[in-house]
Amino acid sequence: MSKLVTIFGGSGFVGRYIARRMAKEGWRVRVATRRPNEALFVRPYGVVGQVEPVLCNIRDEASVAAALRGADAVVNCVGILNAVGKNRFDAVQAEGAGRVARLAAAEGVGHLVHVSAIGADASSPSDYAVTKAEGEAAVLAAFPTAMILRPSVIFGNEDQFFNRFASMARMSPILPIFGAKTRFQPVHVEDVAAAAVQGALGQAQPGIYELGGPDVDTFAGLMHTMLKAINRRRLVLPLPRFVGRVMAFGFDAVQACTLGLIENKVLTGDQLKNLYRDNVVSADAKGFADLGIAPSAIAAVLPDYLWPYRPSGQYDAIKASAKNLRKA
Repeated sequence: MSKLVTIFGGSGFVGRYIARRMAKEGWRVRVATRRPNEALFVRPYGVVGQVEPVLCNIRDEASVAAALRGADAVVNCVGILNAVGKNRFDAVQAEGAGRVARLAAAEGVGHLVHVSAIGADASSPSDYAVTKAEGEAAVLAAFPTAMILRPSVIFGNEDQFFNRFASMARMSPILPIFGAKTRFQPVHVEDVAAAAVQGALGQAQPGIYELGGPDVDTFAGLMHTMLKAINRRRLVLPLPRFVGRVMAFGFDAVQACTLGLIENKVLTGDQLKNLYRDNVVSADAKGFADLGIAPSAIAAVLPDYLWPYRPSGQYDAIKASAKNLRKA
């Protein structure tokens, strides 16, 4: 019988790419998610019955144990950007990560891959960054041979970074941003998935790997790159930090007053703190080079999935070519 991998958050942005790659490797894939009925799209990643979504809440001991039963490898991709209701940063990213590692060790799982973030820092003012660091510590305490991945901002078809601002650029002549000078090192989701698969297959050494693409740029610079990819001219407007504090406070207050019924999907106070901290690979960190992976450049990927935001969508290049013919 083929080996089994359990992927927590396997229907999410990063998890689905890992699931697809593991299926291609011939493994059975168990996608652990809170809403398995919304994750049925993962089934075609393999042959009939090879990839199956199962109900699991990373905050629940019994459901995590059930999802781990019989697994040969485990990948944990669960993370949140906004704490809503019982899905608090500490419950999901610290306690949840430790729970997966502890129960995986008890189950006798061979390999564990934990997806963290470059911003993980126990001394950070951000709850997101602190709990990411706490999660890493809990994972290593329970499963010392784990592979921990710290990606920078991840981009790809379903990302919430370039897609979000490209959507704004389609509607507005101005792109207001905070932390315009903060440096990022965006990494393609396929490259992160390739690294995770190496860990799940036992082809990589244990330890912490920081993953960043070949391009390092400021937030403002990345917005100009995105605008070039969608053929739009917009004003990228850096806003002062105090404006962000006021906005985040208001949006957070609405979420709190409605008990999470109206979720803050615009800007939280915690997200604002992270926007002013560089998000690049450390000089002495292990990374793609140690895994034999050549990461993709932003310019090579963005046009492949941002074309719907161009003035004429998929026909934009054809119209531009036609204009050149008329001029000739």
